[in-house]
Amino acid sequence: MSLNLPTWSEEKKRKEQLDDVVFLKRQARFGSEELSEQEKADRVRRHFDSVAHKYDMMNTVLSLGIHYLWKKAAITRLGLKSGERVLDVCGGTGDLSVMAGKAMGRSGNIVLYDINRDMINAGRMKRTNADIRRDIHYVQGDAERISFPDDTFDVVMIGFAVRNITHMKQAFSEMCRVLKPGGRFLCLEFSKPVWPWFRCLYDVYSFHIMPLLGDLMMGERKAYTCLPETIRLFLMPDELRDVLTSVGFSEVIYERMTNGIAVAHTGTKRP
Repeated sequence: MSLNLPTWSEEKKRKEQLDDVVFLKRQARFGSEELSEQEKADRVRRHFDSVAHKYDMMNTVLSLGIHYLWKKAAITRLGLKSGERVLDVCGGTGDLSVMAGKAMGRSGNIVLYDINRDMINAGRMKRTNADIRRDIHYVQGDAERISFPDDTFDVVMIGFAVRNITHMKQAFSEMCRVLKPGGRFLCLEFSKPVWPWFRCLYDVYSFHIMPLLGDLMMGERKAYTCLPETIRLFLMPDELRDVLTSVGFSEVIYERMTNGIAVAHTGTKRP
């Protein structure tokens, strides 16, 4: 691997993801690049515009299908009940929303909230689980300014999207705001593998095979080069837990999956 690629030990760069630093510098990281706040938002939008039509297929290929197991395990942790109101922030093509719908049955009320219209349309037009997708409410909006009143939802969840948000803490504060007191929260995100030998294999796969597949299947080498960079510069599980606690969540715990490639944080909103 190139010596210029980000490593798991760059604590200074991880801290640059925090809102205080972003607001102070008026710059945000997107992988190894440092951009203005607006440039990062524009770059993320263009990325998802370009991959929306094959987003689910690429996720399945790149994760060997394991991402469905991570999402199912995370949804199970929430203990969803019939009739609850669920907000899926940055819900994209709707995997978590569909799984929540299966868990709650037709009595559930699910809102998929995403800033990217192409991603929303790609998900709602899918033929798989079409009956559940028809019951989902789709809202286009910004995770940093969620367009719902305080204390609206029983459950708020976000999956594999926090790394792309410019002001992470602000978005988490918004998620906490729209959650009812005592309501449950889920954040599913990529992280650092635990075993060193597994981490080495994962690095080779991430920085060499993943971009090649992105290029061959979608003509998007750069997009799939940036993805592993954002993962390595994202907060470690303990650091993310501290951010969640600081915005109003309590009982925050996390569970590593597949040796830590994915981590599910869960918590509740303080009464």
